[in-house]
Amino acid sequence: MATSKQNNQQMPNAHLHELFIDELKDMLGAEKQLLKGLKKLSKAAESYELKQAFEQHYSQTEGHIERLKGVFTSMEMSARGKKCKAMEGLLEEADEIVESFEGDPALDAALISAAQKVEHYEIASYGCLVTYAKLMEHSEAEQLLQQTLDEEKQTDSLLTEIAMSGVNESAS
Repeated sequence: MATSKQNNQQMPNAHLHELFIDELKDMLGAEKQLLKGLKKLSKAAESYELKQAFEQHYSQTEGHIERLKGVFTSMEMSARGKKCKAMEGLLEEADEIVESFEGDPALDAALISAAQKVEHYEIASYGCLVTYAKLMEHSEAEQLLQQTLDEEKQTDSLLTEIAMSGVNESAS
C-alpha cells in the first residue's frame, strides 16, 4: 500500500484517491445489489410501461457493473465491491412498499417513488465519482462514470414521465 500511496501522490488531487476507490467499491456493490431489487420491482409493478422500465434498467445496471469494472481496470486494480448499506436500506424500503401496497391502486406510484430514491442515490454517487475522476485527471474513468451518470439521470426522467402519464392519477 505504501508504494501505491507514493505513486498516487504524483497525480493531481491525490488526497482524493482513497475516497475515490472506496466509493467505486461501494457503487460496484450497490449495482450488484440493485440487480436483485429490480427483479422484485418488475414483478410487483402492475403497469406494463413500468415493468418495461424496470427491465430496461436491469439491463443498464448490468452495463453499469461492466463500466465500473472498466474503471478499476483503467486504474490497474482488481474490481472488488463492498456491501452498500445505503442501497441495502433503499431496497429494504422498496420491499416494504411492495408488501404494504400489494393490491392497492397506489402500488405503481409507490414503486416509482422507491425507484426514484434509488436513482437519486446513484446520481449523487456517480456525480461525486465523476468529479473525483476529473480532479485526479483519470480521464478514462471520468468518461465511463459520466456515461453511467447520464443513464441514471435518463432513468429518473423516465420514471417521472411514467408517473405523470397516468400512474399517479390512477392511484388517486
